[in-house]
Amino acid sequence: MTGITTTRLFTALLATAAAPAAAETWDMPTPYGDSVFHTQNITQFAEDVAEATDGELEITVHSAGSLFGHPEIKDAVRRGLAPIGETLMSRLENEDPLFGIDSVPFLAASYEEAQALWDASRPAIEERLAEQGLTLLYAVPWPGQSLYTQEPVESVSDLEGTAFRAYNAATERLATLMGAVPTQIETGDIATAFATGRADAMITSPSTGVSSQAWDFVSTYTELEAWLPKNMVIVNTSAFDALPEEVQTAVMEAAEAAETRGWEMSEAETAAQVAALEENGMQVVQPSETLAAELAEIGDTMTAEWTEQAGEDGQAVIEAYRSE
Repeated sequence: MTGITTTRLFTALLATAAAPAAAETWDMPTPYGDSVFHTQNITQFAEDVAEATDGELEITVHSAGSLFGHPEIKDAVRRGLAPIGETLMSRLENEDPLFGIDSVPFLAASYEEAQALWDASRPAIEERLAEQGLTLLYAVPWPGQSLYTQEPVESVSDLEGTAFRAYNAATERLATLMGAVPTQIETGDIATAFATGRADAMITSPSTGVSSQAWDFVSTYTELEAWLPKNMVIVNTSAFDALPEEVQTAVMEAAEAAETRGWEMSEAETAAQVAALEENGMQVVQPSETLAAELAEIGDTMTAEWTEQAGEDGQAVIEAYRSE
């Protein structure tokens, strides 16, 4: 080998050693639009990962179901069609009741209680996801679900016989236990349903109340925070394990920051949207002692029903939560 060839080879080897690692790009489907605080939090998470890894991992956020529809996201991540994604945790309840623990009415009816419930249930949720080749990164709640009615409600008996909007099995069961008549109504149809008499009352978040302009068809918002359903961000475990160790660490640190930030954003969203309801003429009230006690009893009934479905693991989570 000539001296010139040796020099060229040595130079090439130096250049290869000095070159940065090839950047990894992950596509991330999310169900919600860019104006939703969950999506804004995810965008910041992606930026944090890129910065912490010096661009070694880039996450491209595909919002509003533009890459995969909401029902498809979890399975797409499991199958590796997308390495990372966001989904509403309770959408997976049909696979395992544990995924629906945050949507049991009145089990955790405040941000403080929701955090305690998450602390108690997270290990079991992580275990269930791991069985499917998925790793949990973080979870963030929506604002709590509260009561919208035309007149103030002092007791559950005031709801007897009313047409009550339901959107899943839990809200249908809740309406039945309150003596109301459940009627399935999707979010986009709320205003029309109230205008045509198909609905007289509903439980939903202040965000949905504002987006549907609830002040046009009801006058009273009773703050219940009956449950705070969570979105979770999950990653394909094989894709995550394939990352260099320092990149994995950066992702987990960014996820921890996103969870803390997201809970704060959710509380801020609640305050802002409740204020918007009030500014538009709705009466914002706290539940009476009678109503609170009656709803707590209904919550106990629904918790017992959920625990029976969830079995020993569900019972263990409830016991851990209540021992906090």
